Amino acid sequence: MDGNRRWAQQRALPVAMGHASGARRVRELVRACVERGVKYLSLFAFSTENWKRPEEEVTGLMGLLTLYLQKEVQDMSKQGVRLRVIGDTTGFSPRIQALIQDAQANTAHNNVITLSIAVNYGGRWDMLQAFKAWQAANPGLAAEALSEAALGPYLSTSYAPEPELLIRTGGEARVSNFMLWQLAYTEFYFTDLLWPDFGKTDLDEAISSYAQRDRRFGGGAHDKPAKTDKSGKMVTPRRLSGG
Repeated sequence: MDGNRRWAQQRALPVAMGHASGARRVRELVRACVERGVKYLSLFAFSTENWKRPEEEVTGLMGLLTLYLQKEVQDMSKQGVRLRVIGDTTGFSPRIQALIQDAQANTAHNNVITLSIAVNYGGRWDMLQAFKAWQAANPGLAAEALSEAALGPYLSTSYAPEPELLIRTGGEARVSNFMLWQLAYTEFYFTDLLWPDFGKTDLDEAISSYAQRDRRFGGGAHDKPAKTDKSGKMVTPRRLSGG
């Protein structure tokens, strides 16, 4: 969800207001995804590298995360949203860790959409922690015993299918250490729009672009029409990631 800082700077506003505007956009886009039948939505909120940002900005982001966990979870739960937090949560304060645990427990019964928030997350961290977890669960086994299928259950996203579509806002065309394992065959969509300006219409444009893709997963090229349902409506991807 790139572009919060630039959005604020363009309007001569404090950076914190850009992040707050971006957080409000999350609410709208989660509802839009529910309306469009998306079952899994993952949002990259705070990377392992973001700790390098100015202390004042990091403090503001932690406050925004705290507020989100306190204020938004109840409303999300009413919509059938199940919240999952992925990343190294041990890097947060005990209060934030407790809020994360409570939010996940209080929404665990919901099944309309699973919203994954990646905080203190990095794709390299994810693969490394998965290997360590596999090793701890299989003491004495040689590395040769490890396979892709065996490692999968130890990834932080083991509860979800691999993403079908990655949307990155802000004009950057890179994945920035996000879900490096999971994005192996994900379709990418890049837009110059800054995250606080990305709305429902823009989401529909991304979905329309996805519907035109020919997902071959390494197979041979062949002509294939846009994916549609029985009524002729374009198919929405059920697993979205926002970088």
